[in-house]
Amino acid sequence: MRRPTKTFRLVVTLLLGAVLALGGCSDQLGSTSAPAPTRIAFVPKVVGIPYFEAMNTGGVEAAKQLGVEWRLTGPATVDPAAQVTILRDLIRQKVDVIVVAPNDPAALAEVIAEARAKGIHVITSDTDAPGTQREVFVNQASAQGIGTALVDALMAKTGGAGQYAIVSCGPAAANLNTWIAVQKEYAARRYPKAELVETVYAGEDRETAANLAKELMARHPGLTGLIGECTTSAPGVAEAVRDLQKIGRVFTVGVGTPQAIKPFLLDGSCSQSVLWNVESLGYLTAWTAKQVADGKPLGPVNKVSLELPAVKYDAASKTILLGDPLLITADNVDQFKY
Repeated sequence: MRRPTKTFRLVVTLLLGAVLALGGCSDQLGSTSAPAPTRIAFVPKVVGIPYFEAMNTGGVEAAKQLGVEWRLTGPATVDPAAQVTILRDLIRQKVDVIVVAPNDPAALAEVIAEARAKGIHVITSDTDAPGTQREVFVNQASAQGIGTALVDALMAKTGGAGQYAIVSCGPAAANLNTWIAVQKEYAARRYPKAELVETVYAGEDRETAANLAKELMARHPGLTGLIGECTTSAPGVAEAVRDLQKIGRVFTVGVGTPQAIKPFLLDGSCSQSVLWNVESLGYLTAWTAKQVADGKPLGPVNKVSLELPAVKYDAASKTILLGDPLLITADNVDQFKY
């Protein structure tokens, strides 16, 4: 057999090198994975209540459509320190965006600044943290709209007069306190014959809200109205009226999720719930988080989805607004499954 010539060996070596080079390129190309999805962590005020479960449902749905990772991690109680601990853990995990509904905005200011210093985006939703380094607030409805709707709903039943009280939730919750401020100013101006006698705080606990409402009715025998300022106190105050058999004598309205408030709308212990589409709020929150993570500026009007075709953004306050309040009654409550 003839021995390979020097030229032949050179050709084979060059061909083999080319094959190996192509193989290497192929390996490099094959090993180039798609960018990891944006990781969004949602930290509600508290876990295990229908409101934030519905909001999470909307976030999960948006995540599927947007190709992002969305996860819920929240405290078991409305303890600001617990939220701080959760946020610090998320910073260590290096998530891309933290979405938080603060129990106490001031308590979160430092940890929000820590997250931003690490390059992690922070937005608030449902409840704002004004004065912090949060980048956007996803607002469910204007404070003016919610506050005036609650007062009008109650006064429609009390004849615009009489004593009423408010059962709120967290005493430091910025959204609830803003609504209450609107209610006080609006009621004093629009319904001068009505008197707000007391405001109490139940945390995010329905049983506590019911007990506080019973105590209010005992302290103020002439009480004709109660406002449940959040989604746990709204059914709580209605339950108290039902338990004390004061339906038709003490009227209640509140910020209640549809299925939680439904029994009380049907028996008349609650006259009306003022809310918004909570699942849509979750969807808008996830969409906004992705926009922020991608560095896409929000416009004055934003097409978010077919259901949210024209969502407004106020650049001055860095607030994106879901829309007008939703008025829930016995007639339309079954339109909402959460």
